[in-house]
Amino acid sequence: MTPATVTIGDAAVPRLGLGTMSLTGRGTWGDPPDPEGARRLLRRAAELGVRLFDTADSYGPGTAERLLREALHPYDGLLVATKGGFLRQGPHAWAPDCRPEALRRACEESLDRLGVERIDLYQLHVVDPSVPIEESMAALVDLQSEGKIRHLGVCNVDPAQLERARAVAPVVSVQNRLSLAERGSERVLEACEQAGLAFVGWAPLAKGHLTGASGALGDIARSHGATPAQVALAWLLGRSPALTAIPGTSSLSHLEENLGAEKIELSADERARLDRERLWGYRARRATKRVRARAGRARAALGRRRARKPAHTRGAGS
Repeated sequence: MTPATVTIGDAAVPRLGLGTMSLTGRGTWGDPPDPEGARRLLRRAAELGVRLFDTADSYGPGTAERLLREALHPYDGLLVATKGGFLRQGPHAWAPDCRPEALRRACEESLDRLGVERIDLYQLHVVDPSVPIEESMAALVDLQSEGKIRHLGVCNVDPAQLERARAVAPVVSVQNRLSLAERGSERVLEACEQAGLAFVGWAPLAKGHLTGASGALGDIARSHGATPAQVALAWLLGRSPALTAIPGTSSLSHLEENLGAEKIELSADERARLDRERLWGYRARRATKRVRARAGRARAALGRRRARKPAHTRGAGS
């Protein structure tokens, strides 16, 4: 049997939480198409026993935090986790900003939107390549000492970055991408197990790719009378007792389906079959997206350089 709860700081929460990135508009920008439906989903999640609600100031920006307050404040018995470190410039546009002054501003704005004096779990959303992670975490430690943060976490880190963060801050959790299809953070999960930290897996259904998978995942789902999504989540929860997952959804039916994964026990043979599952279609799609993202960043950098170039020198030599 897999453990029923995981401990984050001093709070024991069920293994499945809820991510709120889906409760915004297209491109994680603006309000969702049905704000009242989003509030109903949040309330229903709490009714069904979800205790970990994960959000970020950049979701909207501000939209998901506001919806959480409108639906669940004062959060009795809940652990509300939020994040700071990204600036938003439009749909699908994200830019890291983990300067100490930016993190202080982000945290204080999240306190206001969530309607609390102290945030249960505040996470550094990203490692900013232009700011040493030690400086970013030191700023969060200052906010913690002021009583504005209860526990600290980090997101999207590798083992070396986690070690550097822990050298200057009492980190209790790591939130990284992990799923049956995306296993690049397994070394970080192992580090969490060794250090007694919680690991929060985001995109545990690979952005929906695992909800309709065939192959071994589909075969095992049929044998359990379950869905591929439930089996994929059950596999993930069985990966480590330190792990909790935060599948996101804007659908009540998918919420209830996801929570049903906690009832599925996979055999050793089933787990071994899934361990061998390579999901090449997903890998190809991710590789294509990475190439497009790199091309987009290159175009954006070129545009910034051209914008900084004096007008009288543009086009010289052409």
